Amino acid sequence: MGLDDIPLLSMLKSKMSYVNARQQIIAQNVANADTPNYTPQDLKPFSFAAMAKASGSGLLVNEPGQMPIGASVKTGALKPVDTPDTEARVDGNQVVLEDQMNKLVQSRIDYETAVDFYQQSMNMITTASHAPGKSA
Repeated sequence: MGLDDIPLLSMLKSKMSYVNARQQIIAQNVANADTPNYTPQDLKPFSFAAMAKASGSGLLVNEPGQMPIGASVKTGALKPVDTPDTEARVDGNQVVLEDQMNKLVQSRIDYETAVDFYQQSMNMITTASHAPGKSA
């Protein structure tokens, strides 16, 4: 049994992959801030149910609190969509750097939270694997 077989760790891996892809898209938006007629892109909000479906795991999530097992993000599963920011310039560029920076900060917080949960989960697994009465 590998670590990816543990549902919680698999879900956290999916979340970190999603946030990584989102950060790359936001960086692309910032890099094109001066490109005429450029429309910024973003990913649809993260959903464990959508990730399970996109990964081809065939699992259905019936209840809002139900966790998919074995969900992971495939490289092509995340497709950016055009998300124009709040204003457009005369040259047609719709990137607002302030909005992109806000998205980047939120993305970083999401990633750090997922990493923290992953580390805590690994600590629990390490603790559970020791014999009773023995410490690490």
